[in-house]
Amino acid sequence: MGAAFEAMVEGREYWINDAELVEIRYCTRDRVDQFNQCGAREVSQKSTLIREIFGKVGDDVHIEKPLRVDYGCTTTLGNHVFINFNFTLLDPGFVTIGDHVFIGPNVSLYTALHPMDAGKRGRHIGTTLPVTIGNHVWIAGNVTVLPGVTIGDGAVIGAGSVVTKDIPAGMLAVGNPARVIRKAD
Repeated sequence: MGAAFEAMVEGREYWINDAELVEIRYCTRDRVDQFNQCGAREVSQKSTLIREIFGKVGDDVHIEKPLRVDYGCTTTLGNHVFINFNFTLLDPGFVTIGDHVFIGPNVSLYTALHPMDAGKRGRHIGTTLPVTIGNHVWIAGNVTVLPGVTIGDGAVIGAGSVVTKDIPAGMLAVGNPARVIRKAD
């Protein structure tokens, strides 16, 4: 991969419209469109496309349609992952989703950051921060996870939450912004 890709995944400033990055997004979106056109019973074809879209995919990964993904190659999906309808993944930065993760409908994970400086924003300069989802995590419906967040093993994120900071392992977090309210047990 080229210099813009390296800068992007390392969290350094990069030009969002670099030709290589645009081509990666086009290729990924073509595969995502193919995935979204598959019928419910086309399990084998969907599985093949999932493995083509994402950088690394474990065993027993199921994703419902529709799906939206920026890069895909920067994302790792563990074993026994279930992702429900209308998943949006803005992944110019690294995304790691652990084993035995359940993700509800209408969930969005974002690694992309745009500068506060209007001039840089106007020149399409971006940076990224990774998102990490631990093992045995449940993210309920309509949740947004922002750049730089780590959700610890066994955590639960309540429906409608906006996760702006790390959530410790084994905790239940809810709200906007999401706050830990108790142990998840």
